[in-house]
Amino acid sequence: MTAFDTSPDPADWEKHTNAREETVHEAADRGHAATDRYGNALVHFDPAAERKLRWKIDLYIIPTISLLYLFAFIDRANIGNAKIAGFDRDLKLKGYDYNIILSIFYVSYIIFEIPANMLCKKLGPGWFIPTTSLLFGICSFGTAFVKTRAQACGVRFLLGIFEAGMLPGIAYYLSRWYRRSELAFRLSLYIVMAPLAGAFGGLIASGILTRDSIGSLRTWRMIFVVEGIITCGLALISFLTLTDRPATARWLSQEERDLAIARVKSERVGVTEVLDEIDTAKTLRGIFNPVTLGTSLIFLLDNVTVQGLAFFLPTIIRTIYPKNTVVYQQLRTVPPYIIGGFFTVLFCFISWRIDRRQIIFIASAPLVMIGYIMFLASEEALTRYGATFLITAGAFSYGALCNAQVSANVVTDTARASAIGTNVMFGNIGGLISTWAFLPFDAPNYHIGNGLNLATSSAMFLVSILVLFWMKWNNKVRESKDVDAELAKVETRTMQDLDWKHPSFRWRP
Repeated sequence: MTAFDTSPDPADWEKHTNAREETVHEAADRGHAATDRYGNALVHFDPAAERKLRWKIDLYIIPTISLLYLFAFIDRANIGNAKIAGFDRDLKLKGYDYNIILSIFYVSYIIFEIPANMLCKKLGPGWFIPTTSLLFGICSFGTAFVKTRAQACGVRFLLGIFEAGMLPGIAYYLSRWYRRSELAFRLSLYIVMAPLAGAFGGLIASGILTRDSIGSLRTWRMIFVVEGIITCGLALISFLTLTDRPATARWLSQEERDLAIARVKSERVGVTEVLDEIDTAKTLRGIFNPVTLGTSLIFLLDNVTVQGLAFFLPTIIRTIYPKNTVVYQQLRTVPPYIIGGFFTVLFCFISWRIDRRQIIFIASAPLVMIGYIMFLASEEALTRYGATFLITAGAFSYGALCNAQVSANVVTDTARASAIGTNVMFGNIGGLISTWAFLPFDAPNYHIGNGLNLATSSAMFLVSILVLFWMKWNNKVRESKDVDAELAKVETRTMQDLDWKHPSFRWRP
């Protein structure tokens, strides 16, 4: 495979860049950059070879992480199914007790978000993700045996610690394997498990509740036992199936490993190694990246809706169909999640093809806004139930797109780990807010909760537009700078640490 020239004037390539042609093997080698100082790729990649490699990676990695995340979300959200099966009655919960139990989960989740993702980088995702999956599976199993509010709070706090690294950890893990344009769609293939978890959670819960007991356990306790056991089983299998990084993938040939490394490196200006050592400067570059902060705010606003649906959709459905059986109510939670899953994959597929994410943020938010306007404007059951379909269609794709966006707008691996951790941490602040969105005194129409979600989705729409305009404006400012003059006194090692402050870096909307 030979290099290709992406400069405006091929005759001046050597004069202006001091770059030379590189093979895939050279570009993959540690100590070699795969771009020139202007961010142009130095290697030409055979599209057929890339397609073959991408398909192989998809088959080996996506199924395992998707199943793990499916049950991570089920283990988090099954408390909503348990609630309408008697959880609050058996624990003698009153007033805001249920909201407190939900909030405790997010306290630990938020605190441990960034540390968990940095630990994921340190240990390697191939060990970290299965281990943390096993631990939160045990917590889910243990929830079946709680008898008081305090015990429920303790288990949920531990669940938050061990689940903190899942969403950002998998997003970071996939960034080791895929180009920025490919990442959103691959993230969607596991994040789609969040809406599907709502669907499967309802189906599994309704199926379990048709039984009288499992051993001495009855009603909602059976839900936690069955789903916790499944999670633990999947975690043990994943110790054998997850490969830490391309360089250690035994199922890839040496040529395929080099191609996997080189193509990721070719999008990272000034970087000579894909997996760098953790240091404070690059960690802070990821956290305080302007696009990371703007995108994280969008994800926070979106999660008020997404996490609120996870915990309260069964309750909302019960207010719409109050005279039907619990099993019927559980089953009615399934269709909106199926629609949400479909649009998550669709929007992220479009993102892959156009290599854009910000415009999809802007297009999705109005669907959520219209859904909550319908909730506020009508008390008719069919209208309100229809609104849940619009809300899930618009809201659920942000999980994949926001993580892909912050990943696309940093350079180093360390900055990527901290940026994704920051994004998910902000998102879970939105989750914490969501636990107080639907309050007992606001039932059955929940005007306050629906009004809050209309406000957050409207803000999400406006912030998405503002971030897009800022990225375009700042790129124009960067284009006016003399790259050679900016880098003249910068050492090679320092150049790698510049990350998004590198003068050749451009924001990728």
